[in-house]
Amino acid sequence: MKKLLAVAFLFYCSMVSAQDPIFSQFYAMPLQLNPGFAGSANAPRAGFIYRNQWTGFNSAYRTYAAYYEQSFPRFKSGLGFYAEGDNAGDGIFKTSKFSLAYAYRLPVNDDLAFKIGVEAGLRQTSLDWQKLIFPDQIDALNGISINTEEIQPDATSNSTLDFSTGFLVLSERFYAGFALNHLNTPNESLLLTNDNLYKGLPLRYTIHGGTELVVKEGNKARSSSFISPNFLFVSQGPYKQLNLGAYASLGAIYTGAWFRHTFRNADAVILLAGFKTGFMKVGISYDLTVSGLANHAGGTYEVSLGLLFYKEKRLDINDCTRMFQ
Repeated sequence: MKKLLAVAFLFYCSMVSAQDPIFSQFYAMPLQLNPGFAGSANAPRAGFIYRNQWTGFNSAYRTYAAYYEQSFPRFKSGLGFYAEGDNAGDGIFKTSKFSLAYAYRLPVNDDLAFKIGVEAGLRQTSLDWQKLIFPDQIDALNGISINTEEIQPDATSNSTLDFSTGFLVLSERFYAGFALNHLNTPNESLLLTNDNLYKGLPLRYTIHGGTELVVKEGNKARSSSFISPNFLFVSQGPYKQLNLGAYASLGAIYTGAWFRHTFRNADAVILLAGFKTGFMKVGISYDLTVSGLANHAGGTYEVSLGLLFYKEKRLDINDCTRMFQ
C-alpha cells in the first residue's frame, strides 16, 4: 500500500505541475544548468550522471544524463549535446530529453567575457498504463485484481519541442549566469484534463554564480588547490530552491558541501567526495534529507563521471569555472 500511494502521488505531481530534476552535482552537468556553458572548457569534455532520489520509496525517481561539448575558438563559439532521462514510480512515468546547445563568446578584455547560449531539443513523456493500479482493483480480501473500469487513453506518449536560452559572465575572479528553460512552455500532458489543471511545462528560471579562492598554485606536475564558494537558485512554477555551499579541489581529491532550502522548508544537506586522475573525474554525493520527508523518503545519492580530453599536458590555467571541468 505504501508503494501504491507513493506511485499515485508521483504520477499526480508529474501530470499536474511538472518540475525538472535538478542535479545536486550541478557542476557535472553544466548544459542542464545553462546552455551558455557550451564550449566554456579549455578542451572538449563529456559527462555522465545517475541520480536515485528518495531511496526510502521504491524507485521514486531515477534520473540519468549525459553530455558532450567543445569550443571552436576560431568562431568564438561552442557546441554541446545533452540527453536526459527521468523514471518515476519504477518506470510508470518516463520523461526523455535530447537537445543541442550553441553558445557565442564575446570577449570584453583579457580577464572578462560574456557568453550567450541557446538550446533546442525534443522532449518525450510516456506512461506505462499496464503498471498502474486503480482503486477498483484493490480488494481487502483477495488483494489486487486484474480488471478495472478505467479506460486507457488513446495515446500514452507525447513528444514536444523545447527551447531554452542562457547568459554567462566569465572572469578569472568570478562567474555568474542566468538561464530561461522551456521558453515555449511545451504541453507534455497525456490525459485530457481541465484547462485550469495543466497549462504546459512551466518556465524554469536559474540564477547561479561563484568565485574561486586559490589555496596553492599548480604546475605541470600537479593541479592547483582551490575553494569555490557558489550558489544556485532555481524557480519553476510553485517550486523554488536555493543551494549555498562550496566546492574544494585538493590536488587529485575534491569535496564539497551545500545546504538546499526550498523557501517552504529546509530540504537537505548535500555532501560530495570525488577524485581526479588524468582526464577522468569521478564524484559521489549524498543528499541528507532534513525536512519532514526524512522519516519516509530517505536520502538521495548521485554518481558522476567527467572526461576532459586534453590533447597534451598543459599548465593548470586559472579559470573560475574549473569546478565544472
